[in-house]
Amino acid sequence: MKLPVSILLADDHPFFRQGLKALLERDGFTVVGEGADGMEAVKLAEKFRPDIVILDFSMPRLNGLDAAKEIRRISPRSRMILLTAHREEQYVLEAISAGIKGYVLKSEAPDAISEAIEEVTRGNAYLSPSIARFAVDSYIGKCVGGVPAEVLSPRELQVLQLIAEGNTTREIAAQLKLTVKTAESYRTALMGKLDIHETASLVRYAVRRGLIKP
Repeated sequence: MKLPVSILLADDHPFFRQGLKALLERDGFTVVGEGADGMEAVKLAEKFRPDIVILDFSMPRLNGLDAAKEIRRISPRSRMILLTAHREEQYVLEAISAGIKGYVLKSEAPDAISEAIEEVTRGNAYLSPSIARFAVDSYIGKCVGGVPAEVLSPRELQVLQLIAEGNTTREIAAQLKLTVKTAESYRTALMGKLDIHETASLVRYAVRRGLIKP
């Protein structure tokens, strides 16, 4: 008899989320919560402490990868599966290094998601079949001695995403529960690290990095 598995879904497309929920419940999984953005996913994960969290990569306010890092901190037993359209090497490696246990391409999600949940629940990792081989080979080849540290801190990445989404410094401070001065400090620091000092250029960088959709 299969043990019940509690699942939290986070995706900013309600129709996709509803369809995925129906598929999971048909396969015997229990969906305990649904979020429409990364910050909402973090709050729900803290509330429900689910076995599995399924996160869309590109979400407003906080993208799936950064949400996963926050969830690992507040709910260590929850295992994360990332849903994405990105098959590029950099995204796969970044997800693996961040502790993502399942990496599923949205184009393969209907068929692959239940298999991914089963594997991750057993303590294994899961990568969509079309990217698995090159991702593992690349990870082994590039990450000997440890994955290079991110240029930006997790908080700076959050601020960058919110800037790129058009928020003012005051709005960023309110959303992240920071003082305006602290939010401005993060903004200044990330601009210095990236050597990018115009908002339009920051937006282009965020799009290239997959933090927001073009």
